[in-house]
Amino acid sequence: MTTRTLRVLMTTAALGLVAPALVFGHAVVFPRSSAPGAYERYVLRVPNEKQAATTRVELRFPADVRVTGFEEVAGWQLQVLTDSAKRIVGAVWTGSLPPQRFVEFPFVAANPKTNARIVWPAFQTYADSQVVEWTGAEGSKTPASVTTIETARSANASTPWVSWAALAVALASLALALRRNGRASTV
Repeated sequence: MTTRTLRVLMTTAALGLVAPALVFGHAVVFPRSSAPGAYERYVLRVPNEKQAATTRVELRFPADVRVTGFEEVAGWQLQVLTDSAKRIVGAVWTGSLPPQRFVEFPFVAANPKTNARIVWPAFQTYADSQVVEWTGAEGSKTPASVTTIETARSANASTPWVSWAALAVALASLALALRRNGRASTV
């Protein structure tokens, strides 16, 4: 195996491990998948990707999700938004998040009873009055976070990138071992 091929394998393995972290650099609701009808502890993770402090974060709740409670977050004030029927439709947190930091806003919600794709529109306001709307399609510059509600499949199906990254690392290790073994037998 050539040095170039080995470098390509190692780079591919490294990208496989790093790429998922890059995808989650935006306002994201975790977990990314859950079961129908479950009461889930969700967490909105918001990083500050600008040079100005984040001062306000708003999350709108999908109609088929029933939010039942919020966890206190030190340094942040919570305003719960309700409709005329007193159903919780959103939340606004105000505080101060310096650059290169992130904050997490936990809440509990009841999932829809059937399989669904839940989209979480979020709005991040900075001290300089700039607002980033995390409402775009997947793959856009400002994507909305999405949670898939479906009956559980195997653990490997929920995180396929881990399997692929492990395979790439294993292949690279095998290539290194074979290359070293080949050198040792020619000496």
